[in-house]
Amino acid sequence: MTTDATDATGVTDATDAAGVTDAAGVDTYEKLLALLDERGAAYRVIEHAPEGATEAVSALRGHALDRAAKCIIAMVKIGKKEKRFALVVVPGDRRIDLNAVKALYGGTYVSFASPEIAEELAGSPSGTILPFAFDERLELIVDPDLLVHPEFFFNAARLDRSLALATEDYRTIAEPRVERVSS
Repeated sequence: MTTDATDATGVTDATDAAGVTDAAGVDTYEKLLALLDERGAAYRVIEHAPEGATEAVSALRGHALDRAAKCIIAMVKIGKKEKRFALVVVPGDRRIDLNAVKALYGGTYVSFASPEIAEELAGSPSGTILPFAFDERLELIVDPDLLVHPEFFFNAARLDRSLALATEDYRTIAEPRVERVSS
């Protein structure tokens, strides 16, 4: 369900029932489904109780943890004045190796992006970040171990909906940089 609200400046902002919009008021969930449909991807929508923790939502969806995409945005400093953001995706049973991410960029410092920055770049709340980079400031980096299964699972920019997506379709559509970034 989509509702429109007008703020004090008179600007109308389209917001779905989960409260997820991007800067243009476009629902990130709907944007993802439109992209996948346009490209003919094989996927299934899975409705479940609201949950953002990888272990808990994997249990709700009924699959092994290594088939879940854990998506986190990292900030890498390169020198004193430049920083880059990476959307790092690893299997749900792994941790992100921040030093590996830093090394990919030749960075001097790496950390998780603040929740506010991560949500702005992702277009969705923490716990629902997609393994797709819709913001040009994000580079998408995926650990190869996530791509070994015929399909994988992720929250679809909502706490109450997930997708099971064919891995080959994901690789073709998202065009991720595939690097070992998990431990």
